[in-house]
Amino acid sequence: MPSVSRDAERTRAELLAVATEVFAEEGYSGARVDDIAERTRTTKRMIYYYFGGKEQLYLAVLENAYLGIREAERTIDVDHTDPVAAIRQLAELTFDHHVSHDAFIRLVAIENIHRGEFIRRIESLRTLAQPAKTLLDEILERGRTAGVFRTDVNAIDVHLVISAYCVFQVANKYTFGYLFDVSFTDPESRRHLRGVIGDVVVGWLTTPR
Repeated sequence: MPSVSRDAERTRAELLAVATEVFAEEGYSGARVDDIAERTRTTKRMIYYYFGGKEQLYLAVLENAYLGIREAERTIDVDHTDPVAAIRQLAELTFDHHVSHDAFIRLVAIENIHRGEFIRRIESLRTLAQPAKTLLDEILERGRTAGVFRTDVNAIDVHLVISAYCVFQVANKYTFGYLFDVSFTDPESRRHLRGVIGDVVVGWLTTPR
């Protein structure tokens, strides 16, 4: 039985990975379950067995995509890290995650095109988002207690600034890159841009109003 369970988990994970790419490339309307089945060398019937249908598969893809960034955030040891170092680590970790998971950013863009139609059906994502806010609340509170962070900025403010910058790296890399001759993939350029968001957030939070 454990072997059967592991095989089922591997199959489900493979289907999710391929479906993520297909939905990110084609959008919800353009994606075809037949294409996902062909890429995974399985059957449409098998996909329906694991997920129930195209919509349920898309919802599972969205949930799994958001789970990835939340799991990355949990690697930050807030209790044993200086708050300034912790907020920089969070900003740079978010940057690393977003530029290495461009399918996640495309999915977010697609979902916004649909005005959040599908994400509203995943109640678990609201619960999943809370640890991100809690993590930021803890870092900010420790920074205020230490007298190094300003007191008029909240967790959502910081999350918005970090997310906006990091999402831009992926969502606008072709247009912005072409217009201003900026490379978002060159390793040296990426290291520079990664450092910028750390500097921005730290500088903002440590500057008295």
